Amino acid sequence: MTENPPDAIVRYEVSNGIARITLVRPPVNALSVPMIRAVVAAFRRAAADQTVRAVVLSSAVAGRFSAGLDIDILLGKRGEEIRTFVQELYINLYDAQYNLGKPSIAAVGGAARGGGMTMAVSCDVVLAGASATFGYPEIDVGVIPSIHFAHLPRIVGRHRAFELLFSGRAFDAGEALALGLISKVVPDVDLDAAAMDLAATFAAKSATVVRMGRAAFMRQNDLDYRRSIANAVEDFCNVALTDDAQEGLRAFVEKRKPDW
Repeated sequence: MTENPPDAIVRYEVSNGIARITLVRPPVNALSVPMIRAVVAAFRRAAADQTVRAVVLSSAVAGRFSAGLDIDILLGKRGEEIRTFVQELYINLYDAQYNLGKPSIAAVGGAARGGGMTMAVSCDVVLAGASATFGYPEIDVGVIPSIHFAHLPRIVGRHRAFELLFSGRAFDAGEALALGLISKVVPDVDLDAAAMDLAATFAAKSATVVRMGRAAFMRQNDLDYRRSIANAVEDFCNVALTDDAQEGLRAFVEKRKPDW
C-alpha cells in the first residue's frame, strides 16, 4: 500500500501487483490542471514500478466518475492557459498510457462526461456499473470534444459518432456497451470487484510478454493517433477562444441559456 496526503485529489495505492488510481475531488471530480497532472504522474509512477502488473482507474465520489473539465480552466482565460490544460489531458495522458507497459482498466461508476470520457477511454479496458451514464456535453457550452473526433468514429462508426458528439445527449451503460464504447456492464455493487478481478487476471500473466504484447498492440492500433491528438489540441483551443464559447461557458456558470 502507498500512503497519500489526506487532502489528495488523486489517490495512488499498490496492492498485490495492482496499482489503483482513484479520483477524489467532490462533488463531481471536475478536472483541474493539478488533478490531470496528478493522474498522469500516477500512471507514470505505475509504469516505473516493476512490481505493478496492472492499473485500475476509478472514482471515490459516489455517482460520479468525472463530470469533465473545470469550467474555470476555460472561462476568460488566454490561449496559452487553455493550451496548458488541453495538452495535459490530451497529449500527456495519452503518452503516459501509451508507455504504461501494463494493462489499464477504467471502472466507471456513475456519470462520465467530457474530459471524464477522455480519462476513461484512455484505458485499455472500460468496465461500467449498470447505472453509469456517458456523454459529450461540450457542444452545449460552446466548445468541442475534439479528441473524440479522432477515435470515436473508429469505434462506433462515423454517423453514430457524429450524432453523439454534436447532440451532446447522455446515454446509458447499455447503449455504450452496444456501441462497443465500453467492455462490460456489471451490477454497481460488483464494479470494484470486477475491476480488481480483471486486473488480477492480467497481473497473473508474464509481465514481459504482456509488456511486449501491449506495445505491439499499441503500435498496430495507433493509426497515426498521436498526430491526430496534436490537431485536436489546436482545434479545441481555437474554438474555446471564440466569443460563442465564452458566452456558452458564462451561461453554464450563470445557469441560463446561452445567447448565441
